[in-house]
Amino acid sequence: EPENGKDIITTLDTYMQDVAENALMKMMVGNNSLHGTAIVMETATGKIKAIANLGKQTDGTYAEDLNYGIGKATEPGSIFKLATLLSLLEDKYVTNNSLVDCEGGMKQFYGLRIHDTHPNQVLTVKEAFAASSNVAFAKMADQYYHTQPSKFIEHLHHLRLDTITGIDITASSGKPLIKKPSNRSWANTTIPFMAHGYEELVTPLHMLMLYNAVANDGKMMKPYLVNAVREYGADIKTIHPQVLVEKICSAETLVQLKECLSAVVDSVHGTGHKILFDSAYAISGKTGTAVTALNNKGYNKGNKIYQASFIGYFPSNRPKYTMAVVIQNSKESKLVYGADVSGTVFKEISDRIYGRFLSSKKFITPSADTTQYNYYGMKNEWSSIFSTLKLPYKDSATGGYWRSTSIKNNTAVLNTPVYTTTASAIIPAVIGMGLKDAVYLMENKGLKVTATGRGRVLSQSLAAGTTFKKGQVITLFLN
Repeated sequence: EPENGKDIITTLDTYMQDVAENALMKMMVGNNSLHGTAIVMETATGKIKAIANLGKQTDGTYAEDLNYGIGKATEPGSIFKLATLLSLLEDKYVTNNSLVDCEGGMKQFYGLRIHDTHPNQVLTVKEAFAASSNVAFAKMADQYYHTQPSKFIEHLHHLRLDTITGIDITASSGKPLIKKPSNRSWANTTIPFMAHGYEELVTPLHMLMLYNAVANDGKMMKPYLVNAVREYGADIKTIHPQVLVEKICSAETLVQLKECLSAVVDSVHGTGHKILFDSAYAISGKTGTAVTALNNKGYNKGNKIYQASFIGYFPSNRPKYTMAVVIQNSKESKLVYGADVSGTVFKEISDRIYGRFLSSKKFITPSADTTQYNYYGMKNEWSSIFSTLKLPYKDSATGGYWRSTSIKNNTAVLNTPVYTTTASAIIPAVIGMGLKDAVYLMENKGLKVTATGRGRVLSQSLAAGTTFKKGQVITLFLN
């Protein structure tokens, strides 16, 4: 409760919070979604650096009406497969190279049908995870845990998926529900359905804690929002990172889990490849698309809506941040899949965090006369600038709209830039350009551009001079 003279110092970063709120709002409004959350966690500590929550109001606007990330437990869908995979690997029933027959993407389990979005045949466990095969995970869990369900449930308990998260806002915390064989609703179909993310209820924060533990080399951290309590400028209480589970699994299992999470993005057949692969840094994670009954009216076609999720961490080799984006779509939503909806939000947030906090490339202030830096732009704009500055210049290029420039002995020299006038299927070099020109040049070539930062282009995710396919995404980092 509020007390005179006392301040709460939160773990939140105002830049990350702003970025998360804007990216989430843009997707929610554009896709006509019902509600959603985006949570950014510092991998090593469990500090919540950003948490955005939005719900659609009766007048069509969006507002922070509920803390969906912490307070709403739902059926998680395919993001839960990480827990199933960990159990199977830890019990040494399978390895990443074990083969599983997906039976064309459809199979009956005790009278109920489970199917995949895309038909699959025989896949390795790693491929099945990257392609998010429901049949594969339902089959494996049923094969190994049908006669010993408690063994599977014990793994979920060890991962704290049946336990309140312990985050500071206890009043808002949603209670998870992991069924036990003693429950009246337990059936033969429970294990295969739990295995791919149904018949259990967890909050996005529960799943984020699990993914963060994998990123943090097996150590599960307690999530928290308050760094300190301060009275009249002095800290009277300081909160430190707290380990909840020292080791969620063996080192051997951990290596295989990381391989699978990486394959979701890096593999051509991974469900996150299209949206998240083209990047200046590596992302690992898992997509999820859960079918939800609209207003509890049942799962028939008219009332079916989808919950889209992406949970992951970056950079993959040395994770600094783990993030969960979970969005409940509506019947009117054009995009429904985890990668298209939540993966897009994840990528926008991670790009901005990477560009601001993690990218090692920085501009050094150039000397007065320099040929070290390439500055690109349109010929007529350079002419205008140099004329205004009364700076003499010489155009050494012939033809075309674009010029690079350098200054020597107080005279500007304009040259033909590299790769800006070559064939249409060659990626141009835009390092040194302003964003307006870079976007104009790239989009005229048929590339889709995402950008982070301000100023001039410092690096581009696709190398200049290489070939590309029309519609491919290129990320530009500005500084």
